[in-house]
Amino acid sequence: MKAVLFGFSLLLAAGCGSRTDEVVVYTSVDDLYAKEIFAAFKQATGIRVLPVFDTEEAKTLGLVHRILAERAKPQCDVFWSGECARTILLKKQGALETYRPSTAKDIPARWVDPDGTWTGFSVRSRVLVYNTARVQQPPKSLKEIAQPEWKGRVAIANPLFGTTATHLIALSQLWGDEPVLAFLRALRANDVRVVGGNSHVRDLVARGECDLGLTDTDDVYVGKARGDAIAIANSGFESGELCIIPNTAALIKGAPHPENGRRFLDWLLRRETEEMLYQGPAQQLPIRMLPKDLQAPPMDWERLAAGEPFLLKAKEALGL
Repeated sequence: MKAVLFGFSLLLAAGCGSRTDEVVVYTSVDDLYAKEIFAAFKQATGIRVLPVFDTEEAKTLGLVHRILAERAKPQCDVFWSGECARTILLKKQGALETYRPSTAKDIPARWVDPDGTWTGFSVRSRVLVYNTARVQQPPKSLKEIAQPEWKGRVAIANPLFGTTATHLIALSQLWGDEPVLAFLRALRANDVRVVGGNSHVRDLVARGECDLGLTDTDDVYVGKARGDAIAIANSGFESGELCIIPNTAALIKGAPHPENGRRFLDWLLRRETEEMLYQGPAQQLPIRMLPKDLQAPPMDWERLAAGEPFLLKAKEALGL
């Protein structure tokens, strides 16, 4: 909440007039590395970024609701999301402007909206993190965490938000709705611990309060860098279970600083910016580096954006 209020205070400080030396970016990515990107952009262009961050618990969804509420008079120029489902939802709601950044021409087509409203970049994947001091033989597949031996030992983030929501909808495309709901009911029976966000999952595992957690690679890398006794159990799970989630970036329709928004998108989607994110603490992999024969299941973007009814069923399956 403090991050959101901080961003909002910057907007107020900017006043009602439209300035030519600023761009307003709503973003759900962690400020740990977003601020470095914003600072580098200002140094390169002279344009300052006024960021509005979302909270860990409401990752992405809070800002999406805000953008939709502001459609009559948009307050932001660019939406930079740490996942893809909610960006696609904004497209379906008509809140995004068509823009094809010139610097993104070499990004593979599977990660770009065919209508040109959003572009994917810098990916992370969903993984099981485990406490290396407490677990000697971590699971080899995702489904194993619902087995009795892990009862009361597993944490996940709230499935209504962020990459956990995207992951569940992706799994429903791979397994089918009912098998995923059955898996969640089994987790509930196994006393899974549901917390606010992926970093919370990592911290529970790092402290030994849980032995396993379902989270994102960037959270694990940040934890390992600070000395946490954690490791990734299996980055690919079983064949076909790998879930890769890109960042997405888009220009808001009716943006108050559209030209600066385009300049920011051109800069954000460069190879060099992806490299900055890769070399940073989160180690997000440049989307241009993904192998062409990647075994991750193809994503049905439209179904991903229409996943809200399924997520409500997921919430019920977990007893939330």
